[in-house]
Amino acid sequence: MSIYAVGDLQGCLTPLKRLLEQVRFDPAADQLWLVGDLVNRGPESLEALRFVRDLGDAAISVLGNHDLHLLAIHQGVHKVRRKDTVQPILDAPDRAELMDWLRHRPLLHHDPRIQWTLLHAGLPPQWDLTTARACASEVETVLRGPDHPTLLERMYGDEPDQWSESLQGWERLRFITNCFTRLRYCTADGSVDMAYKGAPGGQLPHLMPWFAVPGRRSVGTRIVFGHWSTLGLYKGDDVLCLDTGCVWGQRMTLARLDSSALETMHTRCG
Repeated sequence: MSIYAVGDLQGCLTPLKRLLEQVRFDPAADQLWLVGDLVNRGPESLEALRFVRDLGDAAISVLGNHDLHLLAIHQGVHKVRRKDTVQPILDAPDRAELMDWLRHRPLLHHDPRIQWTLLHAGLPPQWDLTTARACASEVETVLRGPDHPTLLERMYGDEPDQWSESLQGWERLRFITNCFTRLRYCTADGSVDMAYKGAPGGQLPHLMPWFAVPGRRSVGTRIVFGHWSTLGLYKGDDVLCLDTGCVWGQRMTLARLDSSALETMHTRCG
């Protein structure tokens, strides 16, 4: 059994299929991890969603910000934006089944056998793996339950910007959701910044990548994530970023996680 991880699809299914053919992916024996953002901006959002769902247990996908945006549109608490490409999903005869499947995806997946953790964006420096798993479970429970429309409505916003165990209610759930699906930069004291989206080096001096904050409690936990196309392929600091900007005409990246060499493969997009 081989375990592969791939960067953000964002509706780009054809490049993924090329990569899976390249490694002779076998759904009966292998497993594919997806870092989230299965949909939006690319031309094959509906096809990508169906493809990953139909892989069954051979695929593990965490939720990204574009996936949550689609769920919010489906629920009627947010509107389609000008650059969105999710209308074919909203018009599909199996829309309800697809949205129910998507709503039950996790925010975090950890495999103790290979010691890798999968998520979409990042972790605040105050969280270790145990805290991260507990926080993910809090949001997942609400998202899968009867209050999920309210969560999808209340998740928008950049506040609060710092973790405290005393956070409660929708503010707590919003902070957790923001970290798992939107985080890129933090300050030295652990505050999160959702505004700047560029590559490291262009940010304000007080900001640093979430994985580079001194003393972060998740050091030693190997994390594979996406979300950050301007960062691109990054290996270091116990993390692996696989968002290499396929939807922007660059490339899609696949990594084999159960190999000590951490092999990566690429295909051009566009």
